[in-house]
Amino acid sequence: MRADLYSRGGKRALDVVASATGLIVLSPLLAAVALVLVVFDPGPVFFRQTRVGLGFAPFRLFKFRTMHAAADRGGAQVTAGGDARVTAVGRVLRRTKLDELPQLFNVLAGEMSLVGPRPEVPKYVELFRSDYRDVLSVRPGITDFAAIEYRDEEAVLAAYPDPEKAYIEAVLPAKIVLYRRYLGEIGLGTDLKIIWKTLAKVARFGVV
Repeated sequence: MRADLYSRGGKRALDVVASATGLIVLSPLLAAVALVLVVFDPGPVFFRQTRVGLGFAPFRLFKFRTMHAAADRGGAQVTAGGDARVTAVGRVLRRTKLDELPQLFNVLAGEMSLVGPRPEVPKYVELFRSDYRDVLSVRPGITDFAAIEYRDEEAVLAAYPDPEKAYIEAVLPAKIVLYRRYLGEIGLGTDLKIIWKTLAKVARFGVV
């Protein structure tokens, strides 16, 4: 399928079918994770955060909560390894990437895509607004080249004395380069390759 035709209609069709199917097939797993959170980590099951989407439109991203209930009221908006805000259950969810599964609701709603540049919080988008004019010409995604490259981002940031400064000055600029790579290679073949590599990497490193 030609990239321009895929971008105009085929990509969204794939998103709708795959996210709806995924939510149905994974519903027992989603319910099990929610139950574990209710029993072992009382508080909201979902973490909702404002991210910047297609054309700079804000939306609320869904994840399973991995931090203490009040953690979003203060502290950095990036997470380094060993962050005391992350709960014991949350560490497992982050390691296995199960915390990301609720984003299938965002995909189904049309706020995200299965594959695309990872959605960022407004604070960091504004720091690189000129770059994001291009990056946000497509829907943000659950996975992409940057998500694969920075599968262990928390460990990378933990090596710096100031993780947030490192994210702004080193990690995010490197991600933007990979976001632009995706924009240049967007197509069905690219998306399928990224999905396959993501699943393979989670299967390889997602064991606690």
